[in-house]
Parts: sequence; C-alpha cells; structure tokens
Amino acid sequence: MLLSIPDVLTPEQVLHCRRRLQQAGWADGRITAGHQSAKAKDNLQLPEDSEVARELGALVRDAAQANSTFFSAALPRRIYPPLFNCYRDGQSFGFHVDNAVRYDRSGGSARPVRTDLSATLFLSDPPDYDGGELVIEDTYGTQQVKLPAGHLVLYPGTSLHRVTPVTRGARLASFFWIQSMLREDSQRRLMFELDVSIRRLTRDLPGHPSLVQLTGIYHNLLRRWADV
Repeated sequence: MLLSIPDVLTPEQVLHCRRRLQQAGWADGRITAGHQSAKAKDNLQLPEDSEVARELGALVRDAAQANSTFFSAALPRRIYPPLFNCYRDGQSFGFHVDNAVRYDRSGGSARPVRTDLSATLFLSDPPDYDGGELVIEDTYGTQQVKLPAGHLVLYPGTSLHRVTPVTRGARLASFFWIQSMLREDSQRRLMFELDVSIRRLTRDLPGHPSLVQLTGIYHNLLRRWADV
C-alpha cells in the first residue's frame, strides 16, 4: 500500500525545520547506506547524533504519531528516529531496497527495528526545485511522488525505489522507517480500509448498530495478527 498523507507538519513546523536545517552541518549521505545502496547514493545527510537531527527528528516522530491516518495505516510498534537529507544540483539516489533491519542507537543500546514501512516527509515545496521525484516500484506499478512541504508518503519497505536527479534548487526531506504491529502489507491494507470504513460510518450514521460489530471485528483481527 502506497499512501500520501497531507499536513503531517503544519506550515509553522515546516518553516522551523527549514530554518534549523539551514544552520546544520551536512555530511555525505552514504554514512547510513548499505554496501549496495552506497554505490547509488549521492546526497547530503545530517549525522544521526547531531543536535539538529535529534531535535527535528523528535518533532517529526511526534507529529507522525499524532496523525490519525499515519497511525491507522502504519500501526507502528517502533519508529526509527527520523533522519534528514538534502539533494542539490545533479544529486540523486539510484534504485535500491532499504535494509531489512536498522539498529536504533539513540537510547545508548542498539535496538533492532524491522523496516516494514518506509516514510518520506517532504520539507521543500515542489516549485522550489526541479527533479527530485521519489519513484517507487512495487506490485501496484510505478509511482512518482513529489508532495507539498509537510506532506508524507508511506510505502512498503520491500519496494524498489529511487530519487531522480535534482536539476535546480534543493530538495529537503525527512525519512524514516517503521516496524509495524502487522508484518504483512496485505494485513495492514485490510485493517486500514476497515478503519476508514468505520470512521466514515461513524460520521455519517453515528447510531448505526453495525458500528459495534465492525469495531469488534477490527479489534479481533488486530488481536489475532498483531506482534506486540
């Protein structure tokens, strides 16, 4: 399931991120790439342990967790601390698949995070740069994604994906991975569609007797499938 989620960050939060990133010390983006990905990766990235990365990472993580659509679609168990990258003239990232497991060292010990889902939160608006589309290939076909600042795209971590070369301006984004309570994308899709249907029925027919039954089905399926 590929899902675009609008307004994860407010315009004020986006502006704050941009201002802080202007003062940041960027490094070679290959610092977090695996052996194969490093061959295709050409961008800038904030070191994970930098003050700016930790501050803005907490902001992005909290905003994502507070977003009901994100929570419903991802059903997060663990979120890898959000990272930040920048693509400037000519920079790109060739086709690759993200590492299956990342190790979160933010708490002093290395905690494994299975990358069931990948997320990109755009911090630059489309008119600010040319190129820089996120191209995602999976069973649903090839999708090109270039969203307004503050919007997020969520997609399976198993997907082959790339970032096309930036030919003007700069593309700023946050990216991170999620270990879901549900390992299978097909299960997450069913639960998300069921949750959306329950919310719509609650809005349109708040007293409908099927609401109790459908909510019970949702939680019984989650109880059966969840890895917690």
